[in-house]
This record gives sequence, C-alpha cells and structure tokens, in this order.
Amino acid sequence: MFPQNMHRAWGPVLLCGLAVLTSLVLGAEESSRGAECADLNNTTWSQYRQRRAELQVRYLLLTRRNQDCAQAFTRASLTETQQQQPSHFNVSRPTKVLVHGYRAIGSRPSWVKQLAGALLRAEDVNVVVVDWVYGASFAYNLVVENYKEVALQISVLINQLQEHGCRLESFHFIGVSLGAHVAGFVGTLFEGKIGRITGLDPAGPMFKGADTYDRLDSSDAQFVDAIHTDSDYFGISIPVGHVDYFLNGGKDQTGCARSRFTSMYGYVICDHMRALHVYMSALNGSCPLVGIPCSSYEDFLQGRCLDCDVFQGTCPTIGASPGRGMLVSPVPREQKLFLLTTSAPPFCSRHFLLQMEVSPLDRSAEVEVTLRTENLTVEKRLRLQTDTTVYRAVVSHPLPLCEIDSIHLKNTGARFYRQSEIHVKSVCISEFPAPRGEEPLCVNNIHFRRGAPWSHDFVQVCGAF
Repeated sequence: MFPQNMHRAWGPVLLCGLAVLTSLVLGAEESSRGAECADLNNTTWSQYRQRRAELQVRYLLLTRRNQDCAQAFTRASLTETQQQQPSHFNVSRPTKVLVHGYRAIGSRPSWVKQLAGALLRAEDVNVVVVDWVYGASFAYNLVVENYKEVALQISVLINQLQEHGCRLESFHFIGVSLGAHVAGFVGTLFEGKIGRITGLDPAGPMFKGADTYDRLDSSDAQFVDAIHTDSDYFGISIPVGHVDYFLNGGKDQTGCARSRFTSMYGYVICDHMRALHVYMSALNGSCPLVGIPCSSYEDFLQGRCLDCDVFQGTCPTIGASPGRGMLVSPVPREQKLFLLTTSAPPFCSRHFLLQMEVSPLDRSAEVEVTLRTENLTVEKRLRLQTDTTVYRAVVSHPLPLCEIDSIHLKNTGARFYRQSEIHVKSVCISEFPAPRGEEPLCVNNIHFRRGAPWSHDFVQVCGAF
C-alpha cells in the first residue's frame, strides 16, 4: 500500500488511472517487440508535441544474464506465461533503479549502458532503467512540471514489485540531475523506507529554494548520498543527503575549462556530467575516491580539516556501500565532504598537507613549491606575509607520498617586491588521511635567494617507513 499522506500531491483516482495507463501503454507497445533487445526512446520535437499528453514512462531491465540486451520490463513481465519472454528479474537480488534527467534535444542518454555495466560488474543485481525521454524533452520549466508524475508512475511499479517479494530496503535509486529529484519524490511517497538514493549532481535550477518535500533530501531514503560537480550552474549548491561529496569544491572541474575556445560540450555540461563519470569510475574500484568532512571548501584547502572523526575515523568513499566499514550509525545528516580529483579516469588524487614555517619577513613574498616524481610535477604557490610565519595548504597528487622524488622552492614574487632572501625553518609534506606507519617528509633550515631556486631530493621506497 502507498503511504497515507500521498494525497498531498496526488489523489487516489489519479493513482488508479496512471496504473492502468502504464499497463496499457507499455503492454501494447512491448508486445510487438517480442524477444528483441529493448532500448530507450529517442524523440523529436514534433513527436513530443504529439505525445506530450502521454508521459510514456517505460522500463528496461539489465542483469548479468542479459547485460548486452536490455529487456522491456512491465507489470506483465513479473508473471511468466508461455507467450511471454521469461523475465530475468530476480526478486532475491538488490535492484538498482537508474533515472535520467532533462533531455534538451530529446535524445536518449548515452551513459545508461556504461553505468549499468559498471553496476553489474560490481555486484549481481537487477538494473531497472527508467525511460521518460518523452516527458523530459521540452522547455526545462515544463519538464520540471512532469517529475512528480514520473515518480508516481515509478512508485506504481515499486508497489507491484513489493507484491512479488521485493523489499523496499533492497532498492537503490541512482538519479542523474533532475532524475535525482524524481528519485527523491519516490522516496517521499514511501516515507523514506527506500534503501538508498544516490544523486549525481542533482539539478539546481528551480530546486535551490524548494522545500525538502519537493526536492531530494536525507529523509527520502535510509541512506542518501550525492556528488556535486556543477553547483554554480546546472547543479544544486546545498547539501541534499546524509553525505554530500563536493568535488574540487563542487563547481569547476579539472579539464572542463569554461571559455569560448572550448567545445560546446565542454562549455555547457562537462562539469555537470563529471559526477556521473566519477561515480562510474568509483564503481570499477581501481582506486578510492575519499571525501574529507569540512564546513567549507576554503577551510579544506587551508588544511583545517584533516580527519574523519565524525565518522569514527573511517572516511566515506564514493561508490562504497553503507555497513561495510564506511559509515557510523546513525549517519550524520547533511555532512559536507570535499576532495580533489584529476581531470581523467580514474580521477583519484592523494591529498597532501603542505606546512611551511619561515622567519619573519620584511616584505611580502610569493614562494612556489613543486613536488616532483619521475613523470609528474605538481605546483603550489604560497603568498607570504609580514605578519605570518606559519602556512598550511592542501595540494593533490595522483601518486602516494612515498613516490615523491624531490621538492623545489622558488621565489616567484613581483620583481620589485621580492624578498632578497627567505629563511624557511621547516617545510613538511604529509598525506591525509594518514596511511598507517607513514611519517611526513620534512626538510629544515632552508635559505634561498632571489633567482636561485632551492631543491632537495628524497631517497625513499614505498612500504619502507
């Protein structure tokens, strides 16, 4: 049964009508397809105008038995008959429900098979893809008007799956952009009893000031996590889950330069879709994408947040499952997590704390600190002031601390304002969260003059601490 308070948004008559409409439209459309591989809709503006009255929510099923050939999934699919293709859906396995978002030009989302494949490689599950391309392809404000109706139709299917033995806690919704809020409203209809909702850069326009009832929030499921990568444009800037990962601050992503010289894709949706690509990469498990709890990105970059004490010392990792040493119980709500990434898969980057103590200066200066490995250099500039002697900053590097070969310091201040000589009492680099047994790399008592860069080579072997 549906929750008692569902009449706040939809009446029981509409519920019955939608259930019948879903069954009739999908049953008639899919009966002619037989055993052929199903695919998402692909629409044009003329088709949309003709069919807008029919929201046409469809479902595709992918499992390890048919991961290369999606199966149309309807209410009739749950009961096998001699005339129907047997469904690969297994009620004893967890179910991942994928919900796409706004489709500006009516095209089917190209990432669906990639994400489904990553999920199936990671775990033996049912993957149900929600196809609402027809309802998602028009002016954005009109599409937003459809999202609760889409959620209601999905809820009809979930209710039917419960009748066949599925448990609400076995469902994990993964919503991309506007799809995250669709998933959130499904969770609202089931009073937060859905197992998990993951929002991949949840849509921001028309939702930033919305009530929690109308957008994704931590009450929509037993566990809600979100990845933010474009919070200043298409994504939402506020926390919407129990844990919210803000990659590179949640705004501009490395490799997604916003300039008139970049491609249209890079200018418009590269940042927004980075959340999806990072999530798929995390599912492959090649390296951990660890978030650090902090109140703001600025505090994180200044090295003020170095541990995960709020999670009893175990930092949350993108793509990991609750209950596997990832999170405490109960989970803190609206916990912001920050991490730095690289510009390409697998996107993982190590977090280093750079600490420098200098003798008092007569005038301001700027020092460039360079960390070098055999094939890669990472630079960080520190502005030194006359009233400060201790500086902290976070730098990232794709390789662990034990592979850093050398450190270089260079005075890079303006020509007429540079300090003639800088005395560095100590400069230390440490990885955080700190690997067990690893000590910081420190160099003490450094003097270097203008135009004479200083460098120091490290002799170390990984695992030899």
